[in-house]
Amino acid sequence: MKPAIAQKAPYPAEVQEGQVYYWCACGKSKKQPFCDGSHKASGFNPIRFLAGETTTVYFCGCKQTLNPPFCDGSHSSL
Repeated sequence: MKPAIAQKAPYPAEVQEGQVYYWCACGKSKKQPFCDGSHKASGFNPIRFLAGETTTVYFCGCKQTLNPPFCDGSHSSL
């Protein structure tokens, strides 16, 4: 089973140091790149991310990354 492709590009997001984020792994969330609970009964679970610093993070949008929750360029081969 493969996740839905939300978009074929990363999602840049400003994250705050010490804040926990949940990256959508199923691709069905309406609040991309973050989980909104749409994964229920899909076989997928969100990935927890704790921001180590306040910065811009590039979260995977295609959900095919080998380094979740970060974009690794996998979208370029879709």
